[in-house]
Amino acid sequence: MIGKGAKGMLAMEEAGDASVSPGAGRGVNERRRCTLSTPSVHPKMAVAQGPVDASSPEQMSWRMISRPIHTAVEGTSHSLHPAETGEAWARGEAIPTPDTTHEAHEDKSENGAVPNEAIKKDHSLQRGNWGNQIEFVLTSVGYAVGLGNVWRFPYLCYRNGGGAFLIPYFIMVAFCGIPVFFMELSFGQFASQGCLGVWRISPMFKGVGYGMIVVSTYIGVYYNMVVSIAFYYFFSSLTSVLPWTYCDNPWNTPNCVSMLDNPNITKSMQPPALPGNVSQELNQTLQRTSPSEEYWKFYVLKLSDDIGNFGEVQVHLLSCLFVSWVVVFLCLMQGIRTSGKVVYFTATFPYVVLTILFFRGMTLEGASTGIKYYLTPQWDKILEAKVWGDAASQIFYSLGCAWGGLITMASYNKFHNNCYRDSVIISITNCATSIYAGFVIFSILGFMANHLGEDVSSVAEHGPGLAFVAYPEALTLLPIAPLWSLLFFFMLILMGLGTQFCLLETLVTALVDEVRNEWILQRKIYVTLGMAVAGFLLGIPLTSQAGIYWLLLMDNYAASFSLVIISCIMCVCIMYIYGHQNYFQDIQMMLGFPPPLFFQICWRVISPAIIFLILIFLVIQYETITYNQYQYPSWAEAIGFLMALSSVICIPFYALFYFRRTDGDTFLQRLKNSTKPSRDWGPALLEHRTGRYAPTIPPSPEDGLEFQPLDPNKAQIPMVGSNDPIRLQDSQM
Repeated sequence: MIGKGAKGMLAMEEAGDASVSPGAGRGVNERRRCTLSTPSVHPKMAVAQGPVDASSPEQMSWRMISRPIHTAVEGTSHSLHPAETGEAWARGEAIPTPDTTHEAHEDKSENGAVPNEAIKKDHSLQRGNWGNQIEFVLTSVGYAVGLGNVWRFPYLCYRNGGGAFLIPYFIMVAFCGIPVFFMELSFGQFASQGCLGVWRISPMFKGVGYGMIVVSTYIGVYYNMVVSIAFYYFFSSLTSVLPWTYCDNPWNTPNCVSMLDNPNITKSMQPPALPGNVSQELNQTLQRTSPSEEYWKFYVLKLSDDIGNFGEVQVHLLSCLFVSWVVVFLCLMQGIRTSGKVVYFTATFPYVVLTILFFRGMTLEGASTGIKYYLTPQWDKILEAKVWGDAASQIFYSLGCAWGGLITMASYNKFHNNCYRDSVIISITNCATSIYAGFVIFSILGFMANHLGEDVSSVAEHGPGLAFVAYPEALTLLPIAPLWSLLFFFMLILMGLGTQFCLLETLVTALVDEVRNEWILQRKIYVTLGMAVAGFLLGIPLTSQAGIYWLLLMDNYAASFSLVIISCIMCVCIMYIYGHQNYFQDIQMMLGFPPPLFFQICWRVISPAIIFLILIFLVIQYETITYNQYQYPSWAEAIGFLMALSSVICIPFYALFYFRRTDGDTFLQRLKNSTKPSRDWGPALLEHRTGRYAPTIPPSPEDGLEFQPLDPNKAQIPMVGSNDPIRLQDSQM
């Protein structure tokens, strides 16, 4: 019997003796045999996993354990023929691990397996895997395609030169977006771990994973608040007349002027001398505010006059926030087993709605004017640094790099899934969606500008102003306006939920992988519930009268330059600390081919350089945050910077903490030991741990063996005496 911290006992069998005396070691001539009290169960040997050094005896140990073979990763029992194990080892192949569970035998899906390779039953029954490759792709598309594709990209494209903006945009996609996306997918898939567990590759940099957790927490809190507002607008659209159509409501002011109440506010009343300044002239003379703007400010938000004046919690927003978190929890209560099925609808239906709104918008008068503003190239702007900076930052944030979500979602892939192909498909889908959404937005805005007799630039907005003010007002001009409003806000809800699923799963997976025991795995649903409750409680201040100020503050600072720093350090660590050759070999081992030369160059040089330039651009272009005419006070900006630093500061703090705990006689030796991969770095399943990840001590052809991680504080080294008895000696690592 083997206990924690106790010496291993080897029971040896004499010829003809069917019973074994525990702890009795006896000499044998050429072979070692072990007889267990239970028939047909072979003895096992456990050795440390991970990239190990054959010349380092303290990294190698083996022990016999008298229980059915049970893999630490899969949690399943296996009965192996000893000769098969030895022969596979001699050929340098993975140790076969037949799975007697019904699930492992029945599932034959390839999930993007490497071509010309036998299909492996590489299920992780403990963590789980995607049901098929489509679930992963749809989840990743839902994660990458979010609200920014609808309310930010079209405005950036219009502001930065129209069609000319697409040139730097696609260049940044090719040299930064897709390479970093592929790196994160391959990183998570190879280790089958979340954004904390993957840093076994270089434990000193685990603070990068904690930084991702902090960023995902911030984004998850305020992002679901936006979804809850979309829920409220969706429920408000369940009426025959949209509540922001007219100015006869209790919350309206005398300055409110509805386009339907006052049909004279059209092109026919333009002063001949002011054809280009109609909007400015009207605002100066009439002080016009639209009913949708007053509905947003005075009814939905009941906006206070200062970020420090919280006022009252808005019960209607609090209720919708609760509904939003309940929906997220129900879709994630069983992890990817439920979310993988939900995404079939949440990731695809927004495209149905976009297509319906696209064809409806194209049939409206003035739609062509809006499309021209959207795509007409202004070639002189292509030489401006700001245009390139906006293109790089947009693709970087749009794909969700450095949030931890990509690593988490890829960790549930099967080991041989072709994540290279997936990264290209998902990235291109994300970019195409952004461009497609631009047609939907600007066709409606062109119609609205034509109805008002204004320039498109006067009605073009971005962010919440577009989603909850400008676009809803334009929808009131359409026949059956509630129907189009329902479709539009339902699309926003689904886009937001697709991202929110991954954000919450990132936090849950990180915690479960970090604890790594059966107790928390069996209670993962309670972990998910606890995370959802915490997110709801943290979001309550955002439902106050000052909530929109705090939401925009978090949006501008919590996920700004901190993401750039995290991503840059991740690239440097993998390529230069762990080593690019090692990582390329890992990808070849996983996919069956090394990363293309283009990606190798991007990872090592181009992508880190672009990310660094994005950081410089953000610093140079920094402007104090405002909301409409409200200027944020200096103390609020200080809080914003603290939020941004709270994720970045995890990196040096954890590095210093781990360095001080690392053994070493000299500074350089401790630095080397703290940055080299841990013993359990590598593929999670035993059958994939081949090559330099294979256990280093070959088994006897007659032994049935199991390989599992040892206690890091103890290892047992076999000692062979002159008369060939086996003695086990404890060795402190």
